[in-house]
Amino acid sequence: MGKTIIIGAGGQIGTELTLALRNQYTKDQIIAADIKDNAPELIQDGPYIQLDILNREAVRSYIIDNQIETVYLLAALLSATAEKNPDFAWKLNMEGLFTILDLAKEGHVKKIFWPSSIAVFGPTTPADNTPQHTVMEPSTVYGISKQAGERWCEYYYNKFGVDVRSIRYPGLISYKSPPGGGTTDYAVDIFYKAKATGKFTCFLSKDTALPMMFMDDAIRATIQLMDAPADRLRIRSAYNLGGISFTPEEIASSIKKHLPAFEITYEPDFRQAIADSWPNSIDDSYAQQDWDWKLGFDMERMTREMLENIH
Repeated sequence: MGKTIIIGAGGQIGTELTLALRNQYTKDQIIAADIKDNAPELIQDGPYIQLDILNREAVRSYIIDNQIETVYLLAALLSATAEKNPDFAWKLNMEGLFTILDLAKEGHVKKIFWPSSIAVFGPTTPADNTPQHTVMEPSTVYGISKQAGERWCEYYYNKFGVDVRSIRYPGLISYKSPPGGGTTDYAVDIFYKAKATGKFTCFLSKDTALPMMFMDDAIRATIQLMDAPADRLRIRSAYNLGGISFTPEEIASSIKKHLPAFEITYEPDFRQAIADSWPNSIDDSYAQQDWDWKLGFDMERMTREMLENIH
């Protein structure tokens, strides 16, 4: 494996992806990059560079000068945060992607991973077992930027042969790194509050079903997709990834099996409208067929893992 850079390595996905790649390959070949001056504590065991994805020339110079072959572009503003700052969200989520796609088009980069999201779907999308190819009319800035990004990734593949790969992540749940301002963040915070106070106030209604995934599965899927032979991949926009679908009430019940005194209350806010526009469950049969994807964590195993590791 040639030199690899993870841009946005300080985020929820980036931190754990950096750890996983360094565990699998030579640490010196896996470069973490983020806008922060210093690397987060978890990823201080390998090379780190302060890099702003919006500084196009600095990004280009570093990748070209250091002969970076693979780029994981994770820098983005997520759903709830993006709604508060839509202009900057669009700029960050789109301009960085073009910088990396153009480097690949020019032959400087061999392979790109860029994450999409279930936010590309909208209220007119079939909500149950949402298919790979379907109606997509996203109603959030984040979703609009991800849908546009999917189209550009596919265009660069078809027009210029750029080897770009993507996953539509569901909500991600982890105990190693904090969430980054998404609508599904309640499913992380609920575990911390359950351990700390035994009580949690949820910003979604009790019956809001959303696709979720334990972070270990998401990281494994990402690396598995990037390792897959190019000729097996039929999707160059972004692959559906299903995970586990559950409601706040269901995850609270799962927690109560371990912490019987746990209490949950519900105070839906602006994020409820975002969640209502997203699918309840996802069909990821293309990922299963094309690169042998299989889910590893069900809700019970995920709940046990979270509660055992949060202190």
